[in-house]
Amino acid sequence: MSDHSNWSLKGNYFESCNCDLVCPCIFLMPPTQGHCKALVAWHIAEGKMEDTRLDNLNVAIWLHSPGSLTDGNWRLALYIDERANEAQKDALTQIYGGQAGGHPAVLAGFVTELMGVKTAKIEFTESGKKHHLIIKDVAENEMYSLDGEDGGEVKVTNHPLAVSPANAAVISKSKTLKFKDYDVDWAESETVGLSAAFFYQP
Repeated sequence: MSDHSNWSLKGNYFESCNCDLVCPCIFLMPPTQGHCKALVAWHIAEGKMEDTRLDNLNVAIWLHSPGSLTDGNWRLALYIDERANEAQKDALTQIYGGQAGGHPAVLAGFVTELMGVKTAKIEFTESGKKHHLIIKDVAENEMYSLDGEDGGEVKVTNHPLAVSPANAAVISKSKTLKFKDYDVDWAESETVGLSAAFFYQP
């Protein structure tokens, strides 16, 4: 991987955290409980780094921020789709680890402790209002988009903190949200969820 400038990813992402509706973090305000624990996942519909294709792979993270997200000091665990070969795993680890630039590098800049990088079976599904993530033997996030005034989606646009810049975030509520790994045993429900399309490049 000699040329970190030759990569791109696009697809869909969703996340849930421990905040109430609507997450104050995306408005650069402190989390509901004073800290943030979040489970975030990406489905890469199309992607590449140099000659390595990254299509149809999934990536997920669990993170803990002890205060406002923009204050940093995050602890983060990274999970790469077990279907990825060695070249694909290396490319995704570089991108989501921040070494390849772009928005993932901005997010990685808040990380103080990388708890680890693991391969796992990651199931990422979206159907109607349902968004469902399973990291086998590790985590689950099941959330449902809220109904707006007209029955359509509830969206937040132009928010200053975003996993997917320039894209409206659809608001959901979690039904099942849990993570158990690295001596962490965390579970929530009825908390905020966000989803959007994403496009990353250097």
